[in-house]
Amino acid sequence: MRYSSQTIAGLPPGCLSPAGGEVVYKLVRTSRLYEQIVQQIEESIVKGDLKAGDQLPAERDLAQRFGVSRTAVREAVKTLREKGLVEAYSGRGTFITDGTTQAVRQSLDLMVKIGQPEGSTHLAEVRAILEPEIAALAALRIQEPELATMREAVATMDRAGRDPETYIEADLDFHLALAEGAANPLILSLLDSIVGLLREQRLRIFNVPGGPERGQVHHKRILEAVERRDEEKARQTMRAHLGQVRDDSQESATKRAPGKRKTK
Repeated sequence: MRYSSQTIAGLPPGCLSPAGGEVVYKLVRTSRLYEQIVQQIEESIVKGDLKAGDQLPAERDLAQRFGVSRTAVREAVKTLREKGLVEAYSGRGTFITDGTTQAVRQSLDLMVKIGQPEGSTHLAEVRAILEPEIAALAALRIQEPELATMREAVATMDRAGRDPETYIEADLDFHLALAEGAANPLILSLLDSIVGLLREQRLRIFNVPGGPERGQVHHKRILEAVERRDEEKARQTMRAHLGQVRDDSQESATKRAPGKRKTK
């Protein structure tokens, strides 16, 4: 995904908004601080002061700008992300989205939650259709910036240990960078529409014994195939990875429902 270098005020003084003036926020002094932060950022988006691709300042800078704690800022960013107004990328920051996938994301989220456990099966089928071909296309088209992101994501997952948030965000970065490497904006939009579902899936299976380690084996194989520009190997390694995710999801579901036996 290509983002503009334009960032909103709250970065170094003098940073200009797209409209040509600095975005000015009011100090927040209410009991529900994060909601007021969300409201002000939403207003900036509506007015056009913030546009798709603009990067939000770092958490510390936003806290200083609004005169609140970093906890309030984190909650505000979480809310904005749930609304589909921003997306966070590990190691890169938080960016304003274009909003085009939000309706799809919300409907898919609802569909999967209502349809559990069938919803997990549906998600697995969608991934099996999309991601092996995404990997194959990326092997042919990917550029160095996306490869660098994938390498950094793998390194971050290696360092994450038992920290689920760090691991999962890096995992998502890996798959989104691969989609970016396919150089087809429709593919990226489709995958972006299920990011919330992918995050939930990873949260459920993170504590399956050996799950993250198995995932990393597959991530490294996918990366190697893409680096070698091996289209068929990239397709095969992604299929193997999705099989591992499916198996771990089944094991996780069995643990959550101890009265049911695991079926293969």
